Amino acid sequence: MIEVLTPEARQFVVDLQRRFGGRRTELLARRAQRRASGRPLDFLPETRQVREAEWRVAPAPADLTDRRVEITGPTERKMTINALNSGAKVWLADLEDANTPHWSNVIAGQVNLYEAVRRTISYDAPDGRHYALNDGPLPTIVVRPRGWHLDERHFQVDGAPAAAALVDFGLYFFHNAREQLNRGSGPYFYLPKMESHLEARLWNDVFNHAQDALGIPRGTIRATVLIETIPAAFEMDEILYELREHASGLNAGRWDYLFSIIKNVPAVLPDRGSVTMTAPFMRAYTELLVATCHRRGAFAMGGMAAFIPSRRDPEINEVALAKVREDKEREAADGFDGSWVAHPDLVPVCREVFDRVLGDRPNQVERQRDDVRVDAAALLEITPGPMTEAGLRTNVSVGLQYIESWLRGNGAAAINNLMEDAATAEISRSQIWQWLRHGVRLDTGEQVTADLVRRIEDEELAKIRERIGDAAFAAGRFDDARKLFERVTLADELVEFLTLPAYELID
Repeated sequence: MIEVLTPEARQFVVDLQRRFGGRRTELLARRAQRRASGRPLDFLPETRQVREAEWRVAPAPADLTDRRVEITGPTERKMTINALNSGAKVWLADLEDANTPHWSNVIAGQVNLYEAVRRTISYDAPDGRHYALNDGPLPTIVVRPRGWHLDERHFQVDGAPAAAALVDFGLYFFHNAREQLNRGSGPYFYLPKMESHLEARLWNDVFNHAQDALGIPRGTIRATVLIETIPAAFEMDEILYELREHASGLNAGRWDYLFSIIKNVPAVLPDRGSVTMTAPFMRAYTELLVATCHRRGAFAMGGMAAFIPSRRDPEINEVALAKVREDKEREAADGFDGSWVAHPDLVPVCREVFDRVLGDRPNQVERQRDDVRVDAAALLEITPGPMTEAGLRTNVSVGLQYIESWLRGNGAAAINNLMEDAATAEISRSQIWQWLRHGVRLDTGEQVTADLVRRIEDEELAKIRERIGDAAFAAGRFDDARKLFERVTLADELVEFLTLPAYELID
């Protein structure tokens, strides 16, 4: 196995933590202060000049100009090979929401990335099947490190845990940046969970220092930022501006965005399944993203199609694929330059839709959305909708199943023909918390209470046990999952991130 934690690599990460860890801590405190202030969200008056000035991000490198289909998934070995063989233009190698940060997963992910970059990765499955990379072009690799809010307790610096983001970024960059350049590519990243342009500025400073330290030209790193928090939606221009030498685009991270709305906006969200991308406040968010990106010469990336095709039920496939196609057609028509899928079988669907709109062009950055006019009210006006027992049950069932899977080390869980990750678990558990706090009455007339949630937990766990069998249920971590689920749904205060207390329960 490749050694990831060499003395030189460790020292590189230690240096990053000592230089930038303090600022990261200050910025996390600033998030808490902003929420505690109760000030309504709005575009920042102090950065108006940035929004109104004419400027553009650096031109994209050749292997990031065509991003019409991006496949996302964890850096687990078999899934890495399948993603690289999928025919997508980009593989989002996810060290964040689709990965449980067991230390073994963190290190194995870095090993798999090391071998993927060098095209030496292979896998022999227990059933005898051999997995290896196809000949010919492979997707461009873009790595998503963990967010600023997470620590890595297995990497201590001066007696305290390092920022997980710096561990993930630092190890990958140290081992692969030069190799990627030699292969005609570069070190590219997706940056998650940011809430302000000051957090983007910190990343930019990290990039500059890392490039200088390894003798790599500034601007070699390219970053795409997930706009998956509503505070960041008010600072899209500013985030691109701070990263302009390194920026490649923005992505519409829909599930975490809804989770962020629950944390930051007093309005009550209806059933998560009823909040589609055609809801006016979601349209405002995505149209502003496209308009902002294209004005600045950056790529606008659409959200994830999470459907997992079924080889046993063609009827499920037909209905789900029609929804995926409709979603991608809307994105392409709105001006997005590409979109995400979670399964290799969805690559042809997404590619077909964007091929039809793009033709021979690699993207549609030249399409300016001058018709878009989005104000704060449009971003904050939550569309009313149904609040149902079925919606509550879905949240309970998905939340329990995902947490149980996460605790066992699987951060990308197939549930009800959907690829669920930490973002969908966050919206599930936070919506239950919100409905409890507001005493929501469901379509049945029953009020959402802690007793009702516990009763539904009993019923949904019984269904799971019946489906998977007593032995599998007993071998799982459903008791731990239930305790954690109740901790993050029934508490008086909303726990900021599910993964913070969950991290205490893994090795």
